[in-house]
Amino acid sequence: MAKFKKNDLVLIIAGREKGKRGRILKVAEHGERLVVEKLNLVKRHQKPTQKHPQGGIIEKESPIHCSNVMLVSPTTNEPFRVRFKFGEQGDGGRSGKSRFNKKNEEIIADATFKR
Repeated sequence: MAKFKKNDLVLIIAGREKGKRGRILKVAEHGERLVVEKLNLVKRHQKPTQKHPQGGIIEKESPIHCSNVMLVSPTTNEPFRVRFKFGEQGDGGRSGKSRFNKKNEEIIADATFKR
């Protein structure tokens, strides 16, 4: 289980986009790099293709290293460090690892971040 998942809300803590928030669109390269919606935009020269028949210069999101972002809590709207808890067998049938907020010990459910 990774610290960051698709649709998580994150805060950028380093780089030119520092202080901005956005949703994760894609987790790439073994969870090391994240593509965040409408952040870290770069311009690329695009040849005309069927997908982009016009071609030209397009703006697209570039991956950010995971060390430069922090998760934002859906309840308190504050950034926090992610920790893991290991469940017991009697935990409603769900054993294994789960993410939780280090500040207030709140377990972060994956369904919480859905749109």
